[in-house]
Amino acid sequence: MKVPIGFVAKLWSFISFLPFFLLLLSLGILKGVIIGPVVVVIMVVGNSSVAIGLWLAHVFWTYYCVVKTKRLGWVLKMLIVLLLPLPMVLWPVIVITGSLLGGIGFGFFAPLIATFEVVGTTHKDKCFHCFVDGCYSTLEGSCIVVRDFTDICFHSYFSFMDDLSEEMPSDEKPVDIRLSKLPKCLLVIPIAVAVDVPLITAVAVCKSPYMLIIGWKRLLEDLIGREGPFLETVCVPFAGLAIVLWPLAVVGAVIASFISSFALSLYSAMIVHQEDSVKFGLAYVVAIISLFDEYTNDLLYLREGSCFPRPRYREHMKTSTGPERRNSIGNDVKNEKESFRGSMLVSQRSKTLKQALQQYTPVQVWDWLFKSCEVNGRILLRDGLIDVKDIEECIMKGNCKKLGIKLPAWSILQCLLASAKSESSGLIISDEVELTRTNFPRDKIFEWFIGPLLIMKEQIKGLKLSIDEEICLQKLVMRYKNEKPEDWDDSGFPSSDHLRRAQIQAIIRRLQGIVGSMSRMPTFRRKFKNLVKVLYLEALQAGIIATQDEGGSKDKLRSQGSVGKIDKKCKAVKASDKLHNTQVSEDVV
Repeated sequence: MKVPIGFVAKLWSFISFLPFFLLLLSLGILKGVIIGPVVVVIMVVGNSSVAIGLWLAHVFWTYYCVVKTKRLGWVLKMLIVLLLPLPMVLWPVIVITGSLLGGIGFGFFAPLIATFEVVGTTHKDKCFHCFVDGCYSTLEGSCIVVRDFTDICFHSYFSFMDDLSEEMPSDEKPVDIRLSKLPKCLLVIPIAVAVDVPLITAVAVCKSPYMLIIGWKRLLEDLIGREGPFLETVCVPFAGLAIVLWPLAVVGAVIASFISSFALSLYSAMIVHQEDSVKFGLAYVVAIISLFDEYTNDLLYLREGSCFPRPRYREHMKTSTGPERRNSIGNDVKNEKESFRGSMLVSQRSKTLKQALQQYTPVQVWDWLFKSCEVNGRILLRDGLIDVKDIEECIMKGNCKKLGIKLPAWSILQCLLASAKSESSGLIISDEVELTRTNFPRDKIFEWFIGPLLIMKEQIKGLKLSIDEEICLQKLVMRYKNEKPEDWDDSGFPSSDHLRRAQIQAIIRRLQGIVGSMSRMPTFRRKFKNLVKVLYLEALQAGIIATQDEGGSKDKLRSQGSVGKIDKKCKAVKASDKLHNTQVSEDVV
C-alpha cells in the first residue's frame, strides 16, 4: 500500500479507513467488557488478600527494623515511628484502590490493543485471531501481576528492611535531622501543600486543552499524511486508536500532576532543613510553580520560561527573574530539552519509526539479562561451578538468594569484560546490540544501574586483566567470598599483588550489590525461578543429577516423587522462554 499523495487521495484513504477501524474498535471494546470484570476480580482479590494477610507482619517488622537500625539518628527515628501509623493504615486502602483501577485499565485496554495488533502479524487466519487474541493473555497477565506483587510483599520488602537493620560501616555516619530545625520544617509543610497542590493542579488543568488539541493535531496529520510512526501500513489502525484514547492520556497527565504536586510541595521541608531558613522554604513554595509551568511549556512546545515568579530558594543560586530564569536551578531540565530538540533534525512534528526502534526498552534489556544468565548458567553447570543443591533449594524451598546473586553477577561481569576489550563507549550485551547512553532506556531505575556499570567497565579496562585472570574470575565469583584479599589465597589466582586483588574484589562486591538491588524488582524473582527450572531440566538431560545420585548423595526431589511434575513445568517454561526470546528479537529487528 503506497502512501497517498494529494488532498483527494489522502481524503479517500481516511474515509476508507474508517469502517475497518470502527469494526476493530467495536470488537476490542466488546472483548474488554467481557474480560475486564474477570481481571478486576483476580487483581483486587489477589492483591488485597496478600496485603491484608501480611499487614501485621509488615507493621511489626517495619517498627522492629526502624528501632533496631543504626543508619538513622534518634531524632529521625522518633519522627518516623510517630508518622508510620498513617502509611501503615493507608497501605491496604492504596492496594485495593490501585488494584481496582489497574484491573479496570489492564482488563479493558489489553484486549482492545491486542485486537489492533493482529493487523501487523503474519497469521493466516487474522479474523480468528482478532476474536481470540488478548483474552487468555490478559487473564494470564493479571495472575502474573498478583504473583509479582506477592514477591514484592513477601521477599523484596523484607530484603529492603533487612538491609536497613544491618550493621553500619564504621566510616559511615547515621542519617539524622536536627531537632532545632524540625519545627521550621513542620511549619512550612502545611503552607506548601495548601499553596502548591491547588496551583500546580490548576496549571495542569489550564494546559490540558493545549495538550489535547496539539496531540490530536499531530495524530491526525500523521494519520492522513502517513508520516511519523504511522508511515507503515500496519501502524495505521493504531493511529485511530491513539486518537480515540488521547483524551484519556490527557486526563492521566492531569491526575499525575495532582499526585506529584504533593511530593513537590513536601520537598519544601527538605529545603528548610538544608538551608536552615524558613524564608528559603517559602521561596521554594513559590518557585516550584514556576519550574512546573516551564517544564510543561517545554513538553508542549509553548513559549519558553514562565510567567510565575521564581525567587532564589538556595544560598548559592542565581536569582531567576526575567532572562536569568534559564540559569536557575531548572537549567538541567532546560539543557535536556534543548539537546532533545537539537536531535530532531529531520522533523519536529513526531518521532519516526526508525528513531523509536533505536531506543531500547527496559523489557528488552531485562530479557537480554536473563537470556545471558541462561547461557552462562548452562556453561557453569557443565563445568561444575553451579551446585545442583542450590538449584533444588531454589525450586523446592524458594531460596534463590545465593544463586540469584552470583549467576547474574557473573553474567554482567562477562558483559563488562567484553565491553572493556571492544573499546566500546557503552555495554556490549550481545553480538548485535550495544547499549550506550544514547539508546539505553530513558528510565530512572535503569539509569541508576547502568551508570555504575559504565564506571566499572572503565575500571576493568584500566586493570588490563590477563586471560588467565579472566578464566579464574569465573570460579572466584561463583565459589569464593570477596570480602578481603586473603579470601583468594588458595584460589589459584594468577596475580599475587594484594592491591590488584583488592581492586578486583571491590568491583565484584559492588557488582553483587547492584544485582542484589535488581533482585528486588517485581519481575526478577519470577523470571529467575523460571530460569532455574530450565537449568534443572538441562541437568536432568545431561545426567548431572543422576551421576550425583549414584555417588551417594540423596536427591530430595526424586525422594518426594516430584521430579515428573517439575520436568513438565521446566519444559513448558523452556518452550515459553524460547517463544518470548524470539518475539523480543523480532521487536529489536
